[in-house]
Amino acid sequence: MRELSAEARLHLYARSLSGRTGARLHMAAFYGALALIAGIVFGTLSVHPF
Repeated sequence: MRELSAEARLHLYARSLSGRTGARLHMAAFYGALALIAGIVFGTLSVHPF
């Protein structure tokens, strides 16, 4: 089995790190959207226009 160079190891580490960061970003956006929707729904339920 051949050894990976330092540059190749760094590249693989950066790719795996960016994949995890992207997944975290997607989850944060998802939960942020849910929080925004919940805020709008509960905010409009407290308004009595009639």
